[in-house]
Amino acid sequence: MKALLIGEYRQGKLLDTTYELKAFADRLGADSVMLLVGSDSELPKYDGTLYLADAAKYGEYNPDQHKQLVLQAVEKENPDCIVFVHSSYGWDLAPRVAVALKAGQVSEIVALNEGAYEVNACNAKLRRTVTPKSGRCVLTIQAGAFTPSGEPQGTPQPERLELSGTASAIEFVGYEAAEQKGVDLSKAEVIVSAGRGVGKKDNVPVIAALASALGGELGASRPVVDAGWVDHSHQVGTTGQTVSPKLYVACGISGAIQHLAGMKKADFIVAINKDKDAPIGEIADVLVVADVMQFVPAFTAKCAR
Repeated sequence: MKALLIGEYRQGKLLDTTYELKAFADRLGADSVMLLVGSDSELPKYDGTLYLADAAKYGEYNPDQHKQLVLQAVEKENPDCIVFVHSSYGWDLAPRVAVALKAGQVSEIVALNEGAYEVNACNAKLRRTVTPKSGRCVLTIQAGAFTPSGEPQGTPQPERLELSGTASAIEFVGYEAAEQKGVDLSKAEVIVSAGRGVGKKDNVPVIAALASALGGELGASRPVVDAGWVDHSHQVGTTGQTVSPKLYVACGISGAIQHLAGMKKADFIVAINKDKDAPIGEIADVLVVADVMQFVPAFTAKCAR
C-alpha cells in the first residue's frame, strides 16, 4: 500500500500536524510520499520523496491550484490513499480531490481497526468502523489521534511541482484573526477544566473556585459546552481553543482525542477522575483517582490557605 501525505504550511511555517500523517501511514503499514505547498526554508524532517510546490507562487491555500498539485502527485505516484489532516485545509481540499478522482472519502479518522478506519459518531459518544468501497480513497485524520512515537527524523528528497496554464480566479490574501469573545485561554498559565464527570451544571462553580484559587482560568470539555453548562469561549479542544499552559487540571474529563489535541502541550497535567483507566491518564503527569466533587473542594480549601 502507498499513501500520499498532504503536509500543511501556514503563515510561513510547517505545521507539526504534518508529522501525524507519517505516524498514520506507519500504523497503516503503508509506504509514503509527501506533498507540501510550502518553502525550502521549512521542509519536514522526513525520509522519502517530497513533492514541493512554492507557496509564494501558489498561495498557502488556493483550492483550484492546490487540487491540481495533488492530482499531479497522484498521477506520478499512483497511491492507494491520499491523506490530509482534518483541519480547515484538509476538510476543504479533501472532497475536491475525492470528486476529481471519483474516490471514496473517509473523514476524521481517529483509530485503525484491523486495516479499517474508525470514526466518531453521535457527537463523539460512539465510534463506527468504515471501509471504503473504492479502490483508491481520500482520508482525513483527526489531529492528535496519531501522535509520532519520537522526534521526527530524516532528510527529504525534494522534487519540484509546477503547474502550467492553470490560472485561478482565486487569490490567497492572508489570514484574519477571528474576533475574540469571552476568555482567551491561549494566554492562561493555569487552566482548570470541567468535564462531564462533574455531574451537573450546578457543580461547575466548584471547578471555577479551584481555578480562582490557583490563579487560573476555567476551561471545559465539549460535552459540558454542548450541555449549556459553560459558554463556548471556555471550550478546550479541536472545536474550541488550543492551549499550552504551565498547569492544566482536568476535572472529570475522560480524555477524548479532540480534547487531548487541544491541551496535550501543557507543561504539567493533573487529571482527576474516578476511572483509573480513563484515556487522559496516559498523558497526565499526575492522575488522581477520586470522585471529582469530593476531591476538588478539599483541594481548593488547601490551596486557599
